[in-house]
Amino acid sequence: MFVWSYGKTIFTSPASPSNEFCLSKADKEQYEKEERPESQQEILRRAAKDLPIYTTTASRAIRYCDRCQLIKPDRCHHCSACDICVLKMDHHCPWVNNCVGFSNYKFFLLFLMYSLLYCLFVAATVLQYFIKFWTNELPDTHAKFHVLFLFFVAAMFFISILSLFSYHCWLVGKNRSTIETFRAPTFRNGPDKNGFSLGCSKNLREVFGDEKKYWLLPIFTSLGDGCNFPTRLVIMDPEQVTVSSQNEPAKSSGANQPFPPTRPLSESQNRLLASDSQWVESGPEDENVKSGTKKHIIVSLES
Repeated sequence: MFVWSYGKTIFTSPASPSNEFCLSKADKEQYEKEERPESQQEILRRAAKDLPIYTTTASRAIRYCDRCQLIKPDRCHHCSACDICVLKMDHHCPWVNNCVGFSNYKFFLLFLMYSLLYCLFVAATVLQYFIKFWTNELPDTHAKFHVLFLFFVAAMFFISILSLFSYHCWLVGKNRSTIETFRAPTFRNGPDKNGFSLGCSKNLREVFGDEKKYWLLPIFTSLGDGCNFPTRLVIMDPEQVTVSSQNEPAKSSGANQPFPPTRPLSESQNRLLASDSQWVESGPEDENVKSGTKKHIIVSLES
């Protein structure tokens, strides 16, 4: 299982945005001719009006990759090492020489888990010989130094992998990526690190799938397509979102920049959001976000 998970993590290609996020030939030519950022943003907003995009840049602009020449989906980032845009990018891992993202994040987690168990197994089986070494009960041969080396290597790798695995388990429970932990995604009501969190159990299902019998197997069972993610901050009627976004003044460059309208949720998203008007996530930060979101919606509709 360790080798299988490691191989899947290495050889699974990072998922890239679909062609619907690429600009048309006419829009691309017009975008390249325009020199003013305001005009370029107008072209991008027109191209993104039917795309499932809920996040923007910190300056309320459409997230566009000049290198790949496409509009970035939510949670998508450009990897300078792979030179492509990666869906739900977490980080570029030098240990596997690959980007860890939507297509192989489950494999990466299983690789950490089985590595942890493997190091624990090695350390546990060598422990008795390690104790004999310190009590001088081990025969005086060169093998005793091999035992000493093997135990310390297994123990050190176990401690380091345990910290990394614990951190990523925490990320899965919060439905965040490593990038989102350091730079929160920006929604209509501002940056929010917990914007994509649906509660611990549903966050687990989003990564590992609905079938628990496949959770420990390195086969792809994650929900969704990597381009569109359910978020608790925009669970409302699409017409309300459109109306409120049209009435909301922009917060950058002094021009009106309406937020891209939403489109109906996919089947996997509806399954995650069904029969849940509240979330497991709790705490002062989440309560402030919930109350702030409700007030924001009411004010926008009344205006």
